[in-house]
Amino acid sequence: MEETKQTWHILTPPAELRKILSASPRVHVAGSVDELFELACGGAGSDFVEVSYRLPSGESFVEATVARVRNGIAVNYTEVYMRRRDPDTMVISDDLPSDKPRFQERFGKPFSSLRQQTFDWLAQQELAVFAFRSGWRDLGAQALAVAPANAAFFPLGLALLQGIVPLEEIPQDFSPSVVIYVAPVFRHTFFDGKQVVVHNRGGDVYELFSYNLYPGPSAKKGVYGTLIHLGEEQGWVAAHCSGVQAVTPYDNVVTFMHEGASGGGKSEMLEQPHRMPDGQLLKGYNIITGERRYIEIQRTCDLCPVCDDMALCHPSIQQDNGKLWIVDAEEGWFVRVNHIDSYGTDPNLEKLTAQPSRPLLFLNIDAVPGSRALIWEHTDDQPGVPCPNPRVILPRSMVPNVINEPISVDIRSFGIRTPPCTLESPTYGIIGLLHVLPPALAWLWRLVAPRGHANPSIVASEAMSSEGVGSYWPFASGRQVRQANLLLEQIQQTPHTRHVLVPNQYVGAWHMGFMPQWLTRDYLARRGSAKFKGDQIVPARCSLLGYALSSMRIEGVRVAHWFLEVNTQPEVGNEGYDKGAAILREFFCKHLVSFLEPDLSDLGRMIIECCLQDGTVSDYEQLLGKSE
Repeated sequence: MEETKQTWHILTPPAELRKILSASPRVHVAGSVDELFELACGGAGSDFVEVSYRLPSGESFVEATVARVRNGIAVNYTEVYMRRRDPDTMVISDDLPSDKPRFQERFGKPFSSLRQQTFDWLAQQELAVFAFRSGWRDLGAQALAVAPANAAFFPLGLALLQGIVPLEEIPQDFSPSVVIYVAPVFRHTFFDGKQVVVHNRGGDVYELFSYNLYPGPSAKKGVYGTLIHLGEEQGWVAAHCSGVQAVTPYDNVVTFMHEGASGGGKSEMLEQPHRMPDGQLLKGYNIITGERRYIEIQRTCDLCPVCDDMALCHPSIQQDNGKLWIVDAEEGWFVRVNHIDSYGTDPNLEKLTAQPSRPLLFLNIDAVPGSRALIWEHTDDQPGVPCPNPRVILPRSMVPNVINEPISVDIRSFGIRTPPCTLESPTYGIIGLLHVLPPALAWLWRLVAPRGHANPSIVASEAMSSEGVGSYWPFASGRQVRQANLLLEQIQQTPHTRHVLVPNQYVGAWHMGFMPQWLTRDYLARRGSAKFKGDQIVPARCSLLGYALSSMRIEGVRVAHWFLEVNTQPEVGNEGYDKGAAILREFFCKHLVSFLEPDLSDLGRMIIECCLQDGTVSDYEQLLGKSE
């Protein structure tokens, strides 16, 4: 760790940051993750740190505690609110086109004064600064991050997620176009305790001001926002997805791209199905009757992960085969482990994190200094109530069989968290185990991107809200119609990539967790390129769900039809299903009308109007063809 004031000059910081670093009493210039680990723990010989700040009242506020553990460091926030991402963190301070809230509108004053106060406060702090590159190789931006040194766990998380440029590898022409400023004290002095991230896109540098220490809104999604902005300017999409290549026991290879709002099953798509002690898979249990259904699959697919949450769909990696090509936009994965609540639930991930080849960063995991952080030991939000958003940042270099190069997508799935649905309590939980979507409907699902039921990653909100275009809209700083057009062009240009819809948590009255997407992955991988025969799929009773499967066999075992067509469940029936379909349709209509702006493409306008007029599956296919 370089600590001289001269060292930071090799980072070629912009003028404002140069002044801050010149005035700071001490600057730690990090060139490796290991250096940030030491700084986050308080230096050599320290195994516990309280990250605190003195407020104008004279009181000190402890934001988080950092414990050095045998397999890394464990960070725990003192406030329950800070353990999940607030969906309303983003505000825009510049005058460039945007559909997001402006700083002036939300807070009643221009950002310029707070911006200067932020610079002045940082200049008085001992600081940590490092360089990184967003995106993949040169398909992103050169960037810098600066934070108070006592909160070094935050830049550590950012370095694990995005990588870090060693000091000896910084080129002479290094020219950062993104800078992240971390100033947590203003959360209390200006933002009434709320998570706020201010995006300032004006000038030559995209400035990101993180006024909180949870990595989700800024180190993770803030950097994502800068990539989305770059793609918006250049005409490509930074997708919110996981990707995995599934290799069947018969050596058939199928690549899945799984999109969806937070909690939609992206990380879970990279996991093996969770098994019972006897090796069976618990397909689900009926919340009314208590009946349980199991399935035996002796060997599931081998998995070669591609990405966990962000993928570049850059034009330079596309090939002329009619399929979408993606590559990971991150160096590390922000893995949620709330569904791993006991030893043996996911042996692969448990071993990888308990005995890692390099130290890891754990968030909201209950661990004391010198212990071993275990991903099923979740911090309690209150006695007996575990935090729903425990996390571990997993460097992709540690992941077995990871794919590091661009890869083409065979099947593009969309996930949604669904609540239980019964006749007595109808909801939108009418989605069967697997639905096949025409491309036009696949586009609509990405426009509304329902956040869904009991989302573990987000601060409490209404039962179903829209995460918006591509499910990455909460992280985008521009205009939603621009992203809608880009997504539609992408789908039009990749006709050989198929589209499906997969729920998680509940299928009607059956609780299934993430089993629907695990079973779907194995089923579709075994089918390979085979198309569905005419009698294998039928138009769903709700046209927004495209086609439902009339039958499904996995390793010769038939899946009960009530998992495929929810209206056939006696606890739901046609009446309960239709009430749920009305809820879903109302949701779509409510959120789609905002896209009917003058610069929406003509085809996009026709597809949205088809939905508003309650079009059939056939109507959607006439507009943009069938899913192959």
